[in-house]
Amino acid sequence: MDFHVAWYVLVGILLIGYAVLDGFDLGAGILHLFAKGDTNRRLVMNSIGPVWDGNEVWLITAGGALFAAFPHVYATGFSSFYLPFMLLMMALIFRAVSMEFRSKEKSPTWRNFWDRVFALGSTLIAFLFGVAIGNVVMGIPIGEDKEFAGTVLDLLNPYALLTGLFTVILFALHGGMYLIMKTEGELQIKVKKWTRTAFYIFLAFYISLTGFTLWLKPEMMANFSFGTIQIIGSSHSFIDNNQTLISVFVWFMVLLNVLAIANLPRTINKGLELQGFLTSACNIAALITLFALGIFPNMVISSVSPELSLDIYNAASSDYTLRTMFYLALIGMPFVIAYTSIIYWTYRGKVKLDENSY
Repeated sequence: MDFHVAWYVLVGILLIGYAVLDGFDLGAGILHLFAKGDTNRRLVMNSIGPVWDGNEVWLITAGGALFAAFPHVYATGFSSFYLPFMLLMMALIFRAVSMEFRSKEKSPTWRNFWDRVFALGSTLIAFLFGVAIGNVVMGIPIGEDKEFAGTVLDLLNPYALLTGLFTVILFALHGGMYLIMKTEGELQIKVKKWTRTAFYIFLAFYISLTGFTLWLKPEMMANFSFGTIQIIGSSHSFIDNNQTLISVFVWFMVLLNVLAIANLPRTINKGLELQGFLTSACNIAALITLFALGIFPNMVISSVSPELSLDIYNAASSDYTLRTMFYLALIGMPFVIAYTSIIYWTYRGKVKLDENSY
């Protein structure tokens, strides 16, 4: 087994888990201000109340896995995105505070203030998540010392900003699908309207961003062609021997992505609530997988020179470390999945307000 590839897959799974799970509660936050009236806003907030903090654990776990398996990527990535990550941390903190503080006073002014903090924090987190992905695709200035050689302004390029906006609308759509599943009555009718609108905006962004990506970074299509995956300056048996399999998997994910997008409006119109949410989750999983396959085997692409890019081999921990941690992860992951499943099963069904609600 190639443990470099295995850890690339594992980190990817953790990021998909974060995007799918925290994505819907960020989406609920993005849509929060569209709900009018204190009761409706409480319903939106309490729909994610029992699960939002657990969802964020997936991001922490992904960061820990990245630090352990690919320390050079962790060091270079976090130093490159230092200011954006600080903004991300602030947004996460204020978003959590807004949920806890909102219910402490009944004053409309007090609650409206925290409603806006909640919505702004959710939107900013989604936007920064997308900006980071956009910069990974475009590449960032990395020198021979593996240090970031640019400025914050280099990260605010048009492609990264477009990806940030795309992520906001993607999570808003995902949050809408979740709220359809968790609400009922008049509020659900309104949520369906928001979600239909979000879908068409998402579709426009999806087509635009796909075309923009193929125009600016045609090399993202390299893994879509059979037998073209290469690592500059080296050869690795797993990739050399499985190029056809990797390309087949890439096209399978393309098909899954297209089918998921096509199925979303159908689930809304036919009232297929759970299927709609799962379809949205598949859409996000497919998009992140295609992103990961597009840059594979690179993890951080250098815009200075391709030879300076960090890939799954030159940025990884030792083989012994990767192998030992992999088996430990196989033991721990079932517990995480089981805990998450129990929480969602316990709080299934429509959201109801009581004295313990936000």
